[in-house]
Amino acid sequence: MARFGNARDLGQLWLRGTRRGLHTNASTTFRPGASTYSRRYGPPILLATLGAGYYVSAHHTRPIQLDAPSAWSSWSPTVSRSQARNSASAAAKKAEPEKSDQDEDRPGEQEAPPQTRVAQGYSGEEEKAGGVKSAWQTITTSFASPTTSVTYIGDSILDYVIPHWVKVLPGFIKKLQNELSMAPGSLAEEIWYEANDPETHPEIIWDASVRVSDQLCEEELSFREKRSQFTKAALARYLDIPEGKIHPDDVPVIAMCGSGGGLRALVAGTSSYLSAKEHGLFDCVTYTAGVSGSCWLQTLYYSDITQRSHAKLIRHLKNRLGVHIAFPPDALELLVSAPTNKYLLAGLVEKAKGVPDADFGIVDIYGALLAARLLVPKGELSVSEYDFKISNQRRFTDDGSQPLPIYTAVRHEIPLAEQIDTKDPVAAEVKARREAWFQWFEFTPYEMWCEELSAGIPTWAMGRKFENGRTVWRENGLALPEVRVPMLMGIWGSAFCATLSHYYKEVGPFLRGLAGFAAIDAMIAERDSDLVKVHPIDPASIPNYALGMRELLPPSCPESIFTHKNFQFMDAGMSNNLPIYPLLRPGRNVDILIAFDASADVRTDNWLKVADGYARQRGIKGWPVGAGWPPADETMEEIQHDLNEAQASTEAQANKKIKEAKAQDTDNRKKHKDLGYCNIWVGTTEERISNSEPPESKQVEEDWELMHENSGITVVYNPFLANPKVPGVDPRSSDFMSTWNFVYTPEQIDSVVELARTNYQEGAERTKRTVRAVYERKKKQREERERAEAERRWRWRLSQGRVAGHRIGESDHGDHFS
Repeated sequence: MARFGNARDLGQLWLRGTRRGLHTNASTTFRPGASTYSRRYGPPILLATLGAGYYVSAHHTRPIQLDAPSAWSSWSPTVSRSQARNSASAAAKKAEPEKSDQDEDRPGEQEAPPQTRVAQGYSGEEEKAGGVKSAWQTITTSFASPTTSVTYIGDSILDYVIPHWVKVLPGFIKKLQNELSMAPGSLAEEIWYEANDPETHPEIIWDASVRVSDQLCEEELSFREKRSQFTKAALARYLDIPEGKIHPDDVPVIAMCGSGGGLRALVAGTSSYLSAKEHGLFDCVTYTAGVSGSCWLQTLYYSDITQRSHAKLIRHLKNRLGVHIAFPPDALELLVSAPTNKYLLAGLVEKAKGVPDADFGIVDIYGALLAARLLVPKGELSVSEYDFKISNQRRFTDDGSQPLPIYTAVRHEIPLAEQIDTKDPVAAEVKARREAWFQWFEFTPYEMWCEELSAGIPTWAMGRKFENGRTVWRENGLALPEVRVPMLMGIWGSAFCATLSHYYKEVGPFLRGLAGFAAIDAMIAERDSDLVKVHPIDPASIPNYALGMRELLPPSCPESIFTHKNFQFMDAGMSNNLPIYPLLRPGRNVDILIAFDASADVRTDNWLKVADGYARQRGIKGWPVGAGWPPADETMEEIQHDLNEAQASTEAQANKKIKEAKAQDTDNRKKHKDLGYCNIWVGTTEERISNSEPPESKQVEEDWELMHENSGITVVYNPFLANPKVPGVDPRSSDFMSTWNFVYTPEQIDSVVELARTNYQEGAERTKRTVRAVYERKKKQREERERAEAERRWRWRLSQGRVAGHRIGESDHGDHFS
């Protein structure tokens, strides 16, 4: 019996690893083994694998009718796609009211069509195909009724092996199936009814068009004007200057951005922003921008859960991150219970019913699980419907009281279509993959926009179809509601849609310690140019708003922009783990960029330097070229070359080479100083007079270096590093800080928060001096412009013979010498 008792304990070990109780010691520094990883991540990965397997089998072995009356019951192997669509369209025409000419002349302005509480085409009976059970029925039946062999073992043995939640899982799945069946009174039927109700979603009757322009949209320009009033007052408090003495033109435009990195970036970034808020810097910020986990940070900050408080955000994370996002009982409970199920599943239902040719994948499910964990407060009944649309965040930014959040995603352009004229298909594919690149898309509460397309749409219009730059109305004269936040959260944080190269960068450091792995590592490194183009998991999709606009968009747009119905979006960290590019957009005129980098390895991934090519290509003046971490150590070839060059035939020659090497090493150390907790670079606006490479920027050592009249953009870079003042916590070695970890105990959150706060404190005073120097520089430049303008006007009046408002000689009489 003792042995069976141990087995029972072992059978529940995974649950302890998943729930990560409060007794976990956050300061433990041991390196876990394979058993620890299997207990912690095994069950969630198993669940995701089962779900992915079901998804693949359903999508690749059965026709999918997403526009059919029932998204679940239509997966029948004997019903073709065309037959299902014909029957659905016939039912829709039969129930569709007659349209007047006036309605046809005014698309999008019609009254909402009559809605019934019964889904069209629903019969209330299960569809069967020749008596063969569907894949869904087969899976649920096998879960609910164990096979004879398993039943024969006995319930007592199963209790030791199978976790308790597996027994209740069929009930959850069955309830979820019923809610999504579009049956009368089901949740999906209610969601689809409200999706066609303008009172619930007023944007479905708003006409939207594609805005083709490089300028900022009118809403953002209005925001900037109002925000400047707040930043002026905040700067006066931050620098301890009377507000009346600050000229509005002297206030620097400050942008603050966070990196990608999953929950590590979310927790560390929140702490960094909180520290900036406590020191008065955050209130001086005009823009915040995020990638991956930092996008989640912004989503939560502009929610009713945190009420624009980073301190409340941290408390919220402590309440919600103790359980894995894919832990079945907790996740399914929120997905099948009111009121959370309606908000979490609305986006999936609207996509399934409103976009018949939409692609569903792991990213969509992942977004729903993320939202269930992050967008639901501790008191689950207090969930706010306003938190599920990005456009609703404008209620916090329209008056300028909060910075404007910028969310990012990328589209991987692999131009295979342009290579069809190549006779050799293999060579065509190789060429296409070599020429692939990432297109950046930004999302604000006002607009979804892409710089490469020079075009965007209102945020509230995301998810609807466009053709020739105008809305394509559905048959009932309405558009679809705005894409919901859960689906966007999945896109922003879809690091698992990474290329094989990115995957290897994550696991490489763990594998390199294995014996005999060096040869494999070298071979993989040689194939990195191929691995960087392959995505094992498909990204999520949003309807393409650029269809039919070939003549209106820049000629540099790839052919796929005009042929693909959907944009496939993924985590922007695939291109750059810092959202620098949107902040360099013309019109935003950022003077100071403050970056908090919580990337997986800030020492090897120089994301600041990656922006050099972007700045050159876009002709952006003022970017500090060469900013970032010092270059990595020499390669083996370079080292061998140096050794060969260092061969000396005499002792005197050897001593001379040693002396030269020491001098060179000292010079390199001065040029490439190792980075600390706060690092500052400044660019230049001087025109280049040659085509040679510009000199690399060096770190700012003295404040006067920021005062030069030709100084450009100032970058304040704060990497998330280990700090001896916070022992036992190291982003590079602490297991729980992995990008792929989705469980943080309150103690672990406290340790990350403390490390980020301590690191910010290390450079807080230097950051303030930097802001003061940029302010003084702008003030000096304004005063010089005003003096030059006053002198120009004085010279003009003098040339017109006017002094002190009178023409010279106008009132003179008689002799000047009298």
